[in-house]
Amino acid sequence: MRQRRLGPDAPEVGAVGYGGMHLSIEDRPSAAEAVRTIHAALDHGATLLDTADVYCLDDAELGHNERLVARALREWPGDRDRIVIATKGGMTRPAGRWERDGRPEHLRAACERSLRALGVDRIELYQLHAPDPAVPFEESVGALADLRAAGRIRHVGLSNVTVAQIDAARRVVPITSVQNRLNPFFPESLATGVVARCEEHGLGFLAYSPVGGGRLNRKLPSHPVVSAIARDHGASPHAVVIAWVLAQSPVVIPIPSARTPAHAIDALGAAELVLTPAELDRIGVAEFSRA
Repeated sequence: MRQRRLGPDAPEVGAVGYGGMHLSIEDRPSAAEAVRTIHAALDHGATLLDTADVYCLDDAELGHNERLVARALREWPGDRDRIVIATKGGMTRPAGRWERDGRPEHLRAACERSLRALGVDRIELYQLHAPDPAVPFEESVGALADLRAAGRIRHVGLSNVTVAQIDAARRVVPITSVQNRLNPFFPESLATGVVARCEEHGLGFLAYSPVGGGRLNRKLPSHPVVSAIARDHGASPHAVVIAWVLAQSPVVIPIPSARTPAHAIDALGAAELVLTPAELDRIGVAEFSRA
């Protein structure tokens, strides 16, 4: 698989990574099938595995996805030293809700819990899951800076942030990557300059939900533009859209999630799918309803 730099002073990883969220939330597969899915992603060139402590059903099983990732790596016969695990802290799942908690004390406790769940002494990339409006942003980022100084994490990342927040965070601690949503349904990270700011500073842009997620995902096979391009390439509509996301900038690394080995393999195939400038333009100007 083609490689892309994760960020300043960070390793290269496969141009398409794998996001584990859908292995641990509603409608999740069995643990055995989840491990097979992660193995399929690894076997087909993914070297970046993205997870989070709150990829689970509720607060009673925090770390569910991190433990799956750890198990999959223990049972995988490949070169585990090449694999970068990225996880996130700064949210909670009370009664299954998604709520933000960016307090420094919460982030410190969440990081220690993630270290145990992953079975590692240091997390390669630890990301603030989302800014908490109840906590000064610099305080949340400062907690990650302290964790980095203490050797608990190697690289600091941000998620769900604006250009102004990227700039503010970089004044506190070196930032390696930004994880925001990007797909043709939701291209805001392009329009608001987040991708451009990452490119300016060499930060990796980890594109989550690169095929839209949920009902948007299910619309792709019938989308007239995407389906026509997919037929021309002998590829799936989902792979075509991931290839479009990948083409938006050399710093973009899509991290599609998948519940089955077949879907993981299909998504990772987008790394080798090269769309023509005309095809990229056709997707870029196409209508994508969010309804």
